[in-house]
Amino acid sequence: MYLVTKWFGTFLCDKTGVKKYILFPKDEKKIAEKLLMISKGQILTEEKELSKKTDVIVFEKRLQEIGKYAPDDGFFKSFILKPEEYGLNFELLKKASLIVSQENASEKLSHPDAQIIQMIKTLDDFIQTSNLLLERLDSWSDFCPPDNRINPLKNTYETVNSEITNLQNQIEKDMHVVAPNVSSVVGPLIGARLMSYAGGLQRLAMLPSSTIQILGAEKALFRFKKQGSLPPKHGVIFQHPYINKAGRSERGKIARVLAAKISTAAKADAFTKRDLSKDLKEELERRIKEIRNP
Repeated sequence: MYLVTKWFGTFLCDKTGVKKYILFPKDEKKIAEKLLMISKGQILTEEKELSKKTDVIVFEKRLQEIGKYAPDDGFFKSFILKPEEYGLNFELLKKASLIVSQENASEKLSHPDAQIIQMIKTLDDFIQTSNLLLERLDSWSDFCPPDNRINPLKNTYETVNSEITNLQNQIEKDMHVVAPNVSSVVGPLIGARLMSYAGGLQRLAMLPSSTIQILGAEKALFRFKKQGSLPPKHGVIFQHPYINKAGRSERGKIARVLAAKISTAAKADAFTKRDLSKDLKEELERRIKEIRNP
């Protein structure tokens, strides 16, 4: 027997056709719930019910707990189920799919690392704004303006700087929760910027260390590829004192070591949730000493 699940129900079949089935409610919200469960790899109650006391063959890997997983079985390629035969139409699927898309988008946007990315981008915007306001303040001060003229600019500058401090504190707090290993190795603010460039913690964890090393140096990398200039040795991790306080001859080596430890830290934060911070920092410090004192 074959167990097949479509967007409108679950079906128990053999090579002659459908033997039993359970249709999902004719409601876009209920169908969306089923589709979301399937997308998360969950087994539906309808699937458990139809496979009870029956040896079934399944097409989806998520169902291998209740049946024999055989995706190459020719039955699955030839078997067709039409929703119209069960009183359903694709307009219902369209509405359910829209709900699924909205739920997925909402879940993604509410994820902690997505919030950190937005905060670090806002922080950089605030820093840029602060620099512009300071330039204007210095320029205007040369003309000895009366207080009632320049105070709005001064107040705005002070407010922006206050919010910069607040944002930095919040990012550091959140990073120690979301990515404690990365925060320990490279610092929460640099770690947040790396996550922003990568597009999230999991994407950062899947990048090779050589790519992590030059994240944020995209313009220099483009010039290297198009114009033959020297390739970048580091990107945003240059902000780390291990690199920016090192001699020029040491920066590339230190950047490679630091990027490797960030890669390991990101994998731990994203997948295993193990606290490797102490070991990673000790190993990093040992390697830095070896580079500085060969």
